[in-house]
Amino acid sequence: MPRETIGDIDIHWERQGEGPPLLFISGTGSDLRNTPNVFDGPYPKTFDVLAYDQRGLGQTSRPDAAYSMAGYADDAAALMAHVGWESALVLGVSFGGMVAQELVLRHPAMVSRLVLACTSPGGAGGASFPFHEIGHLDREARSRLLIPISDTRRDAAWAAANPEVYEQWVAFGAADPFAEEPGHTMGARRQLEARALHDTWERLGDIACPVLIAAGRYDGVALPQTQENMAGRIPGATLRFFEGGHMFMLQDRAANTAIIDFLKG
Repeated sequence: MPRETIGDIDIHWERQGEGPPLLFISGTGSDLRNTPNVFDGPYPKTFDVLAYDQRGLGQTSRPDAAYSMAGYADDAAALMAHVGWESALVLGVSFGGMVAQELVLRHPAMVSRLVLACTSPGGAGGASFPFHEIGHLDREARSRLLIPISDTRRDAAWAAANPEVYEQWVAFGAADPFAEEPGHTMGARRQLEARALHDTWERLGDIACPVLIAAGRYDGVALPQTQENMAGRIPGATLRFFEGGHMFMLQDRAANTAIIDFLKG
């Protein structure tokens, strides 16, 4: 799939499916080389899905300079323009939901319907878990820390009762097949630095397109109260909770069905 110069960086992007255009914006540290990803799910069966590695990640350029949330949003808008899309449905997951907020605020005509999944607005509305504060941990320690935060049901008692499953989750969270690539650590750090400054709270009232806020009931990364806050701030927003944590889209089969139904309008 293409890796093309778009704006000031080379963006690796992939496209699959038929139907209305859907821009998928992925989360912290995401890399399209890791599978399963959005193309392995139900979305290409209903939509023309465009996904990409964000600045600093995967096969996209990793400039060693300060990144910003506005810059991430402008990258998304530039990619849409590059493929000839004047507007699209947008699904932003976790960090991607933060980018999607900036995208709809900076380029409102480009977003026809918006899904914000397991994300946060920052500011007075509430921030997601501060990943930038745990960068000093090795991958295994980070994984062990995040398991009960990603899904608050997976506490110490659960880990003690399910030791084999717990260790599988530790290994899954610690895996990073591309960790030794040049610029990998720097690009990931630059993303987290931008994420730490995310704050759309005071501007959320300017969002005019239909919005679905989708979240997990047991998410300790993007807290349920934060979802309530966003829903009260975005005019006409719909809020849906599902049975899961930060990875509720994989945990509750009803989630993707509800998201697709919303995007179809």
